[in-house]
Amino acid sequence: MAAAPPLKADELQPHPPKEQLPGVSFCITSPPPWPEAIILGFQHFIVMLGTTVIIPSALVPQMGGGNDEKARVIQTLLLVAGINTLFQTFFGSRLPVVMGGSFTFVAPTISIILAGRYNNEADPHEKFLRTMRGTQGALIIASTIQIILGFSGLWRNVLRLLSPLSAVPLVSLLGFGLYELGFPGVAKCVEIGLPELILLVAFSQSTGAFIAASRYASATMIPPSIISRGIGWQGIGILLDSFFGTANGTSVSVENVGLLALTNIGSHRVVQICAGFMIFFAILGKFGALFASIPLPIFAGMYCVFFTYVGACGLSFLQFCNLNSFRTKFIMGFAFFMGLSVSQYFNEYTAVAGYGPVHTGARWFNDMINVLFSSKLFVAGLVAYFLDNTIKTYDNTVRKDRGYHWWDKFRSFKKDARSEEFYSLPFNLNKFFPSV
Repeated sequence: MAAAPPLKADELQPHPPKEQLPGVSFCITSPPPWPEAIILGFQHFIVMLGTTVIIPSALVPQMGGGNDEKARVIQTLLLVAGINTLFQTFFGSRLPVVMGGSFTFVAPTISIILAGRYNNEADPHEKFLRTMRGTQGALIIASTIQIILGFSGLWRNVLRLLSPLSAVPLVSLLGFGLYELGFPGVAKCVEIGLPELILLVAFSQSTGAFIAASRYASATMIPPSIISRGIGWQGIGILLDSFFGTANGTSVSVENVGLLALTNIGSHRVVQICAGFMIFFAILGKFGALFASIPLPIFAGMYCVFFTYVGACGLSFLQFCNLNSFRTKFIMGFAFFMGLSVSQYFNEYTAVAGYGPVHTGARWFNDMINVLFSSKLFVAGLVAYFLDNTIKTYDNTVRKDRGYHWWDKFRSFKKDARSEEFYSLPFNLNKFFPSV
């Protein structure tokens, strides 16, 4: 047997880091042909239907509503999701992200449903109306905080300290940790306060999803000011949810981010067409009911693929880090371990005792701490962010090890010309609302 030829020098080199993901057929600014775009938009619509149907099916019966109320809530949620998706793709992050109902808001809504002031209502329809008004009030408060957090630039300042190393667990567990938000988790009766609602959605889910979407759309790293702008428009979306009465808030659809990876197409025209389908079928409810009848196990099978892609996107940011650094290994390993371990402790304690480890006389405080630290994503992201910004950050070598220098040009909107290409506002609105 002849010996294998010796490897060439360039074949022994590791794969170079890529600021933009190669192999994407159509990026944000290069839409596919209209026939293909319409088919892909309809595909995104089918994917987001799962969450749109599951959430009202779990909440409306507990609110006292029947099939008619559930159908109206599904149509309303679909309509508002379409409007919010258009707002986000035109004026928000400008990424191809679908905005829809979120499992994150299920627990707060259940907490409102279980409030004592609604238990004495004998008429189910009246209880439904009163509970809906309660959720609307909570969503107004939640939206106000997100609007302030996003448009004031506070969230932008937080994200400017984010490095590829600290983004790894944040984005990875956004996908890998979502198995607990599946079908068994929808029916859990976990009470939660409003403050962690804001943190879980703004800090954990939507920020990680924006970063993953920018990667799979073959764009450059999304600047902190653009994420902050997206969070602000997400707050406006939640405000619309409260006005229309969806009984749920809005956040980025993680499964649709995974679909970007599966199709290799990151054009926001496709997602805008999806928004058109959402609005159309929300108005023509008879047609929407046909698609809403798709068996839930089909969506569950798709989620296994979509969430995997999102989790893998987080791991891909390790290409910017020095994996031979003990500091990198410790922060990455410790963040993942604590994210899994701490959340497991809080969940097991709650399952056995009926309440969380934090059990004081202030119920709202108990809910806030217990639910936050029951989230793998929140714990891992918080640990990584804290350690990465406190351990030897003064050392220039450490700065390179954590990959911080790779994202320097994207921390400000104007430092890289490609940011203008991918994230600038349409209709020349950047002149009136400049990004920093």
